[in-house]
Amino acid sequence: MKPRLLLLLPLLLAGLSVLRGSRCFEFVIDGEWEDEESVPRPGGDRHKRAILTSEEQEDFEAIRGDDITVKSYKVESRITSRFAHTTVRSSVVNSGSKAQTIGFNVQIPKRAFITNFTMNVNGITFTGSVKEKTVARNLYAQARAKGKAAGIVRSNSQELETFKTEVHVPPGSHIQFELHYQEMMQRKLGVYQHSLHLQPGRLVPQFQVDVYIFEPNGIAKLETSSDLGDELDGLVAVTQGAEKAHVVFKPTLRQQRKCDNCTESAVDGALSVTYDVKRDSNAGELQVSDGHFVHFFAPSNMSPLRKNIVFVIDVSGSMWGVKMKQTVEAMRAILDDLTTDDQFSIIDFNHNVRCWSEDLVPGSSVQIADAKNYIQNIKPVGGTNINEALMKAVQILVRASNQGLIDPRSVSMIILVSDGDPTVGEIKLSAIQKNVKKVMREDFSLFSLGIGFDVDYDFLERMAMDNRGIAQRIFANHDAAQQLRAFYSQVSNPLLRRVAVQFPEDSVSDVTQNHFDKYFGGSELVVAGKVRPSQSDTLTGFTSASGALMDITLETEVDTSKLDEELAKQQHSFTGFARQLWAYITIKQMMSERSLAPTASKKRKITQRILALATEHQFVTPLTALLVESEDTKERLLADAPKDPKQGCCSGSAMGGGAKTLPAVKVVYQPPPWVQITTPAPPSHAEKGPEDWTLPKRVNLVDNDPHFIVHLPQSNMDVCFNIDSEPGRILNLVSDRGTGVAVNGRLIGNKAAGTEKRSTYFGVISVHSRRDGIGVAVATDSIAFADGKNNHSFTWGATADVVQNGVRISIVKDSHVTVTVNQGIRVMVLLHRVWKKHPVNVDFLGVYLPNENRYSPLVHGLIGQFSREPEVSISDIHDGADPQKKEATMEVKGNKLHVTRGWQKDYRRDKRRGTDVFCWFVHNSGKGFIDGHYSDYVVPDLHGFVSME
Repeated sequence: MKPRLLLLLPLLLAGLSVLRGSRCFEFVIDGEWEDEESVPRPGGDRHKRAILTSEEQEDFEAIRGDDITVKSYKVESRITSRFAHTTVRSSVVNSGSKAQTIGFNVQIPKRAFITNFTMNVNGITFTGSVKEKTVARNLYAQARAKGKAAGIVRSNSQELETFKTEVHVPPGSHIQFELHYQEMMQRKLGVYQHSLHLQPGRLVPQFQVDVYIFEPNGIAKLETSSDLGDELDGLVAVTQGAEKAHVVFKPTLRQQRKCDNCTESAVDGALSVTYDVKRDSNAGELQVSDGHFVHFFAPSNMSPLRKNIVFVIDVSGSMWGVKMKQTVEAMRAILDDLTTDDQFSIIDFNHNVRCWSEDLVPGSSVQIADAKNYIQNIKPVGGTNINEALMKAVQILVRASNQGLIDPRSVSMIILVSDGDPTVGEIKLSAIQKNVKKVMREDFSLFSLGIGFDVDYDFLERMAMDNRGIAQRIFANHDAAQQLRAFYSQVSNPLLRRVAVQFPEDSVSDVTQNHFDKYFGGSELVVAGKVRPSQSDTLTGFTSASGALMDITLETEVDTSKLDEELAKQQHSFTGFARQLWAYITIKQMMSERSLAPTASKKRKITQRILALATEHQFVTPLTALLVESEDTKERLLADAPKDPKQGCCSGSAMGGGAKTLPAVKVVYQPPPWVQITTPAPPSHAEKGPEDWTLPKRVNLVDNDPHFIVHLPQSNMDVCFNIDSEPGRILNLVSDRGTGVAVNGRLIGNKAAGTEKRSTYFGVISVHSRRDGIGVAVATDSIAFADGKNNHSFTWGATADVVQNGVRISIVKDSHVTVTVNQGIRVMVLLHRVWKKHPVNVDFLGVYLPNENRYSPLVHGLIGQFSREPEVSISDIHDGADPQKKEATMEVKGNKLHVTRGWQKDYRRDKRRGTDVFCWFVHNSGKGFIDGHYSDYVVPDLHGFVSME
């Protein structure tokens, strides 16, 4: 018989005999109790770890026992908005002639919380409820007094734990097991992955797995994979719609067999569903349900921040062999990922500390090759001096910062790789943690990687959380190098710093962590909270952050009742997801806060909050227990998940996002000036509309087909003309070589077919600032922003404000974009949407430029030339062919032009009907009013300038 091992995060099961008539059912429980408050004795069992052997991992079976019949084994996951509720059910019969022990084991993700376990034994039903730990200890003591042992949750892989229970029953007994657990899906490297581990250990007549996914914003992509083998892979069926997907795996008995005559099951492995969601904008996805909100933030198409990294590598004697070999392999791959914009150095340490370079160096090919050679020649030996190594790493970053060698918008990181506790120098863990905290600057982060089980992972995790980083355990096996590389991939692409997600103070409460030190590409930041009762049917969120070259502020809003109405229509959605997700994140963050509590009093207060929330939301946490009772409450089973001090907890909802655990922050929102354009006007000014605040009443504009309206303030006159050109041509509106600003528009045609002449509109408006090296291309489907090196993209789906160098882009959701260059030149682009299935019309843009723009004397272009207002006189006004339109003679620039009095439209106030602007219309594409011919203003590209010499 294999020895039982004490493993990480044990789940304790204690039970009493179940008596019914002449039959006796005994819950058999095995394992040991570990006091979650206990502290390892120095020199005692601190380094004593247990690892499941590969043989034991392969020996896992969901249902254990001899001479038993498994009637059914069913797994169902309902994933709604990244929150998964999984239920595992099994029905088993003791078909032998003797009483025996039957086991029910389920592998669950380490980040999941068990929410319930029920069992029915020959009609006696045991129902679970989460209680405080004190209840668990009292019942456990009673169970031990009766000679019972304890059950465990075993950690047998990088991401899994095993729920384990056994029941001793007479022959003919019928047992039904049912386990529930919940978890928030974490986005890593651009996807969410939900894995179900299927190892029934025997053939099952009714075997079925169902995964239901509902994402309100839509599913962008979905894939399934498994290690079950090609034949079983082909049995996974996927039905997918815009917002919903259903994955089903239902092998027959014949399909489950390893071979035609085999009695062993071929189902032995993991079935994974990987997906990502559609994102309408970089502002994030705000959802409200059941009185709670969740804000998901995962922007993309942004320039990565530069990195300054000091790698701190443990080369003590315990790293000898496979650990060192795999660390070197991983480091070589990691170094290849660095760019010339990144700076790095390497420290290796045992009882001594050595630097490959005392200073940060750029990630050039020469430096990387030298660093690889240095790492390749490391020979592990000696003790472990973590304190001095980390002090040296901070010193390198501080010196570079003091010398001005670190870009203030870059990210500075220390990545520590170690497999053991300190044995040389400062060995007191609390002192090391305090020392590191003292010298680390606010803009530095520490990431800790603990290799194997000979390291105090809880210590590494506390240090990381205390210094704006995260920790991860690396399992010392054949794929340790891949684990190291995978972790680095998650933190190697920082896109934003100092991210804050805020809401109006009177609209929300109990908000989870809403300030994050970093956002890494491919991950996701999640903020949740409660929605206060309000007469308003909308909730608005504001996100601000700093990018590589820009500062951004994003606004998103949601109808607070819409999602609940939609969930009610969904048969397989998890209707309570928002409430549970908020509690899940809050508990995870409080566990992190508890581990960093500076005093015992503070720790007790946090503990009480965790207990209250966990019992209210029925989560089995390291501080609560699941009490499973029979209907008459006379018989009990106890499931408890104490915190293992070596395993550590978690770092909240922003794992992979470099979040800093912060205390609760009072959320106060002071709207920046640009937001005022979306704020309803006071009642006395309501008829004016918000656009009146963005540009003056009279402006130069080009809108519709395309109609030009030039306002001449000195003459108090508006002159208009059309340009009769072709789709695809680019017209220059402003060409100012003095300020370096060009405004151009690309024409598109309508959908008219045949020989009929197509109407043209502006489909793209470009604002290019040559001095700032920035180009903004506003199209009907997106707003592109390029700085000569990096491209960024925003959608019309959210209000946003972006500032880089001297250029500011203010986007008002589905309305307009205002581009301001060096506070002197403003260009507003108005979006016109039409019915998508319209047989003729297309979406198009209008452009509005105030006369107050501060151009240089060199400015020209179809609009720009009129910054130098020409002398215009109107004479001989008389009736025309159309009695509603007077005709006249215009004298301008030495030309006498026949003009017609008419009107065009300004659409800023009313995009549907427009506001009439009366003007004198110049025929023949403005000939005589504009300099030269309109074709002189056709440029080859969107950044082009015109020359009118």
